[in-house]
Amino acid sequence: MDCGIITSKTVLLLLSVIFWAAGGALAYVGSYVIKSYNNFDNFLEDKYTLIPAAIIITVGVVMFIIGTVGCCATLRESKVGLSFFLMILLAMFAAEVAALVFAFIYQGRIKGDLERSMSDVFQKYDGENSESRAVDYLQSQLQCCGVQTYMNWTTMPWFSSSNNTVPISCCKQNNTECTGKLDQPDLLNTQGCEVKLEQLLQDVMSYAMLVILGFAIIKFFGMLSVCVITCKSGRRTGYQTLYV
Repeated sequence: MDCGIITSKTVLLLLSVIFWAAGGALAYVGSYVIKSYNNFDNFLEDKYTLIPAAIIITVGVVMFIIGTVGCCATLRESKVGLSFFLMILLAMFAAEVAALVFAFIYQGRIKGDLERSMSDVFQKYDGENSESRAVDYLQSQLQCCGVQTYMNWTTMPWFSSSNNTVPISCCKQNNTECTGKLDQPDLLNTQGCEVKLEQLLQDVMSYAMLVILGFAIIKFFGMLSVCVITCKSGRRTGYQTLYV
């Protein structure tokens, strides 16, 4: 009994099972990242933000097929199947490394991107247009008001055109007495939205990066196992069963 072959087979079979589960997990992560960014796309000018998420979803879709191929090739010790499996692992490993690089680069650009775009979007607020809907959604979801602080609204066109009030979305949740007047600060969310949105996007990107890194490490050990089986199976005949 060759312990190296048995160990490598066990690793690859576990990897195949992980592929089936990971396909759904990666699809969920990618969709979550896209949904998070789409909710606030008015504040983000860089559309390359979604590249990591698109890569994650693409990888997740093909994982189901790859898991089946890997399982069959491992059980039969098929050199052709294992070679194909190895190429797929290499390609996916490269894609995940690329996603990590894009995510790391953009993570450092989030603050600058928000600073450039948020003020422009808030300036266009009129209570009816798409920018207004985006601002209201942002303020109600994150429980914030204004860019850096709720007092930023005093410099916006909306403030003077609405009898010196801030949007109702600045009001604290479940507060029916709030009218948006600045003389009721206890009824308003006073913290600005820029810091909260930046933290949210940083958290989402960090979560995605951790998931990608974990799967990249698994792929690395999978490639090592394929090499072990391929090298040792050429020196003998027959299959190496997993159990004695």
